[in-house]
Amino acid sequence: MNNLATVTTMLTDTDLMQQYLREILLSPVYQAAVETPLDAMTKLSQRLGHNVLLKREDKQPVYSFKLRGAFHKLHKVKLQSPDASVVCASAGNHAQGVALSASKLGINATIVMPITTPEIKVAAVKALGGNVVLHGTAFDEANSYAINLAKNEGAIYIPPFDDADVIAGQGTVAKELLSQHNHLDTVFIPVGGGGILAGMAVYIKAIQPNVRVIGVEPEDAACLKAAMAAGEPVTLERVGLFADGVAVKRIGSENFNLAKRFCDEVVTVSSDEICAAIKDIFDDLRAVAEPAGALALAGLKKYSQQLKNSTLAKPQQLAAVLSGANLNFDTLRYVSERCELGEKKEAVFAVTIPEEKGSFRRFCQTLGGRAITEFNYRYASDNKAHIFVGIKLRHGRQELNTVTKLLTDAGYEYQDLSDDELAKLHVRHMVGGMPPRALQEQVYQFNFPEYPGALMNFLNTLGEHWNITLFHYRNHGAATGDVLAGFEAASHDDIAAYLDKLGYQYQQVSNNRSYQTFLTSG
Repeated sequence: MNNLATVTTMLTDTDLMQQYLREILLSPVYQAAVETPLDAMTKLSQRLGHNVLLKREDKQPVYSFKLRGAFHKLHKVKLQSPDASVVCASAGNHAQGVALSASKLGINATIVMPITTPEIKVAAVKALGGNVVLHGTAFDEANSYAINLAKNEGAIYIPPFDDADVIAGQGTVAKELLSQHNHLDTVFIPVGGGGILAGMAVYIKAIQPNVRVIGVEPEDAACLKAAMAAGEPVTLERVGLFADGVAVKRIGSENFNLAKRFCDEVVTVSSDEICAAIKDIFDDLRAVAEPAGALALAGLKKYSQQLKNSTLAKPQQLAAVLSGANLNFDTLRYVSERCELGEKKEAVFAVTIPEEKGSFRRFCQTLGGRAITEFNYRYASDNKAHIFVGIKLRHGRQELNTVTKLLTDAGYEYQDLSDDELAKLHVRHMVGGMPPRALQEQVYQFNFPEYPGALMNFLNTLGEHWNITLFHYRNHGAATGDVLAGFEAASHDDIAAYLDKLGYQYQQVSNNRSYQTFLTSG
């Protein structure tokens, strides 16, 4: 099967399913992996009106499904080249899967990890027997180094997802799932590079073709959706990093070939919706999923809302894969901050109120007794004030419409910022930080790498050439932090060359409404 990935585009669907089916059914993954439970989510099922089941891949020895594909691949390596060494690149779950698999099979494994990888993950790989090499500030640099290292040392490179053997190993999740529940209507599978979607989809369609297979991606890292639209894999310019386990710019070629044949639909979800799904998993099962691990459930919830208005409104049997639980603890702060927004149980607004006594009391009266979850305000002028306010919603979108009507009828100027990422991530913490005079200011949002010297690189490249007028940093446990920075410059063209030289991902946000409302003068 090692050469299958180079020829599958020439196979019929039937031949392709037969070849993968044989590999999946005969896979030796259980020498390292375990059969994971399929748990019922009772509370969520009652809320959605469908039977919701969660495939618990967080129960694997490395807390992720990645062990399956890694072991299947390394078992093939051991059979064909008993004395071979292997090399891979990963900052997370693939690294641990390869390390444990290599240890079980007596294979020497070197894992290249970016220097931004949290120490807890580095320690976990070392504890599993992997030889860790830290190189580069991002996965792409680490991966290129790993490929060259394997070539120079005569070792075998183990890809994280775009490999037929890896795909077959991940497909064993579907084998278990259909044996645990053989009357499913729809299965939701997370998508990063596409390995688990490809493996599960080909198996499900071979065994029960009537079961719908839906891939779920973050809105800001939707490489499969982009590939489906283009008819071939494409490289995204940038990806969001909250769900770092699926932050992949380009889907694998073999993975896409299988996905376009056997995946029925692709659903995308926001970071807030992922946070809400993490909370649902905790509420129902007292389990804590990593963001990528809760991705599939977030898609299931979004899909169930669509079912309400369709001919499939009757109760469905829905299953989602909880793909991993390797969570950085700091991420929970961000999750708790955003889960209510993802569940549509909270809305945030920018509202202009008169700068006078009793103004805030009258505003609260307008809301009809609804709870205020957040209120940010700093005196700015003698006649009006801009407030950043969070409002508790008991009935989701329907109640949000009621609140906006109340504000309109009361004559308030307002902006609904519930979907404004800049407002929720940065501006809410900076209300009142207006400059004393109007500035010619260009404002940018950066993905700031978490490694020693990153700030000095920023200051050396930009700080000596441009006056920094604004700087706010947030990190939620990822390998990069989110930075909002402003510079005194007349136009983007003036500063663009320096930004590009910096080498960090960035986007201009000078026209963002919440920034203009709360952080500018005049």
